[in-house]
Amino acid sequence: MLIETATLADGRVRDVRVTDGRIETIDSSLSPQADETVRNGEGKLLLPGMIDTHVHFREPGASHKETWTTGSKSAAAGGVTTVVDQPNTDPPTTTPQAFEEKRELAQASYVDFGLNGGVTPDWSPALLEEPLFALGEVFLADSTGNMGIDTDLFETALQAATEHDITVTVHAEDATQFEASARERSDADAWSAYRTPDAEIAAVEHACDIGTALDTQVHIAHTSTPAGIDRATAAGMTCEVTPHHLFLSRNDLDELGTFGRMNPPLRSEDRRQAVYDRVADGTVDLIATDHAPHTRAEKETSIWDAPSGVPGVETALPLLLEEARAGRLGYERVRDLTATNPARLFELPRKGRIEAGRDADLVLVDPDETQEITADRLHSNCEWTPFEGRRGVFPEWTMVRGRIVYENGDFGARVGRNVRDRTAP
Repeated sequence: MLIETATLADGRVRDVRVTDGRIETIDSSLSPQADETVRNGEGKLLLPGMIDTHVHFREPGASHKETWTTGSKSAAAGGVTTVVDQPNTDPPTTTPQAFEEKRELAQASYVDFGLNGGVTPDWSPALLEEPLFALGEVFLADSTGNMGIDTDLFETALQAATEHDITVTVHAEDATQFEASARERSDADAWSAYRTPDAEIAAVEHACDIGTALDTQVHIAHTSTPAGIDRATAAGMTCEVTPHHLFLSRNDLDELGTFGRMNPPLRSEDRRQAVYDRVADGTVDLIATDHAPHTRAEKETSIWDAPSGVPGVETALPLLLEEARAGRLGYERVRDLTATNPARLFELPRKGRIEAGRDADLVLVDPDETQEITADRLHSNCEWTPFEGRRGVFPEWTMVRGRIVYENGDFGARVGRNVRDRTAP
């Protein structure tokens, strides 16, 4: 396949030849070979596919919320070519047997995938012998799945991960810092008042201190406070920010209601802007969605009974590209946040860049074609979005290892495979 005259994130106009699932050649002028499929990229932007290192596709155990089929469709339609599923399913991914069960379910994926392993009091360290993407999300406070653990078990898990040279992804909240008086409230903002910014900051410091002491590479999930980001980076650890913490704040909760409840919760507008500044200036390593779908019926209850989590895998890259279109972020920064940095930090040498020899995980967009985000055009099982009415730049097509998996509303083959599979060619 030859993709002609597409613009790359750095502004260069190039032809890109794809052969046997990989990028073979990139040049300013390539001639089509006999019987070669040619795709016109003139005036379009060609990006490496997003690597979303934090999704919850809900299988096994909660397929009414999401499945590997619906979740990976949503990913492909949003320009995501690799997803990493977290362990808080039912059963949780804490044993080799549970890992194998999830890996079988993931064969239904349209996009490539990684699978994280989890830690509970009855977890099996033999899990670390499986082809894990990372260990985690390790929960320092309870969230969906009630997998919060104590300090002793956290240290044990980090020591084991260090011995296996595996990164540990941490959900950093300290429940001792939650504000109990907020439990007396019933408004939508009560959840943000309850799970305080200090709870995140204290837990980030705790995780980084132990990680440093044990020489473990710690990655802080869904940082929602500027101080949390600063603590992680000062300790030499990595961190991610979600689209909801980047674009939404407590100011949006009157409109979102319980649909705006997630862990960690939305923060003040001042903190949101400070987080955005750190995303823009290069401090934050990557964007990951924490795609955590629940049905409308589950969300339509009180703030204390609603489950935590929002969908986001289909809208993350479009929202970021809209920011670039409007001049608030550069296209190179979007590329780095969504593809280049995740591939580098999590050691995926064949992903994350448009370079000869890399997997042809590619996304073509018209950078000037902005669309309103509406739930009825998205593909998640949960059938709602916290970004209703905002605008995004969506892919025309998405390619995984040289095969079109999404194009203008239609889906191709389910080509997903485990990016840590040692037998993959």
